[in-house]
Amino acid sequence: MLNNYFKTQLERLFEPADISINGHRRWDIQIHQPLVFQRVITEGNLGLGEAYMDCWWDCHDLEEFFFRLLSSKVDEQIVTPAMLAGKWIGKTFNLQRPSRAFTVGKHHYDTGNDLFETMLDKRMIYSCGYWKETEDLDEAQEKKLRLVFDKLQLKPGMHILDIGCGWGGAARFAAEEYGVSVTAITVSAEQARFAREQCKGLPVTIEVTDYRAIQDSFDRIYSIGMFEHVGHKNYRNYFRMINRCLKPDGITLLHTIGSNTPCTNGDPWSCKYIFPNSMLPSASQITKNYEGLFTLEDWHVFTYDYSLTLKAWHENFEKQWPKLRTRYNERFQRMWRYYLLSFSGSFRARSIQLWQILLSKNGLPGRTAIPR
Repeated sequence: MLNNYFKTQLERLFEPADISINGHRRWDIQIHQPLVFQRVITEGNLGLGEAYMDCWWDCHDLEEFFFRLLSSKVDEQIVTPAMLAGKWIGKTFNLQRPSRAFTVGKHHYDTGNDLFETMLDKRMIYSCGYWKETEDLDEAQEKKLRLVFDKLQLKPGMHILDIGCGWGGAARFAAEEYGVSVTAITVSAEQARFAREQCKGLPVTIEVTDYRAIQDSFDRIYSIGMFEHVGHKNYRNYFRMINRCLKPDGITLLHTIGSNTPCTNGDPWSCKYIFPNSMLPSASQITKNYEGLFTLEDWHVFTYDYSLTLKAWHENFEKQWPKLRTRYNERFQRMWRYYLLSFSGSFRARSIQLWQILLSKNGLPGRTAIPR
């Protein structure tokens, strides 16, 4: 009787998204365990994601399922104890304080280089590609790197800081293509080991350190896909650090996922299984915290490109799964699939955004054409 109540509630929630339970369209969900209804209604996305990982339900087209769900704002109608607790904890505690800075590195980025090598492009760039006039992942990531470095107006001999360098692909590209020297930092020991090998023989230094420890002076500073781990209590200190380390005529670029509204905590499922302590900044949170330190030069939105990037990663992941299954089990496969396709649907629905923000320390002189 109680389960019928939860099923009716879920059907009512799904109705605006035109999603049916046990329907025949590719975005309809197939139920294998009836307890999933209660789990979703009482636990929201945490319960939905865990139930999928546990094989309680399936969907032929998860990306379309999430696109419809989030386009209809169904997620905004469910408030769970975990969500309320997350908001309180996020407002009360600094989950991204220095002592916790390396948590996401150990949990996510140290998962295994074999996983990321099979999923990502040839340079192992783990952030949104730029799909202008291309349908190829490698090319999309190269176009993104050129976009970033052309916006920064790199010149040979400059000293650059890469905050959150990943596996070193961006730092290597900057050194090889633009003739600059790069100090690149990460919180992942596995990434650092791989990046040092990738950048061997180039003027690139890879350090495992928190951004708050940086003291040197740089001509340009950028971060690509790292700001999501900074946390709202640290945004001002992040920009103060950039301001302190950037030379007077310096420029900085922030490439980040963004939230449509200010928030103080991350999604319970993704924080538990994918990115611990992650938190998406809103536009107002970013502008509020750089004001008085920087001049805004450009705000570039290309959100849909992240949906394309995630679908390309998912395609690579599924294609290479036979090589990975000796190290990772089926539950991991379902978790990773849920992660990639739910995020892809979120970007396509514009539930979350992708921004490149260009800031100068003292204003760019004259008329400047910002690359697109």
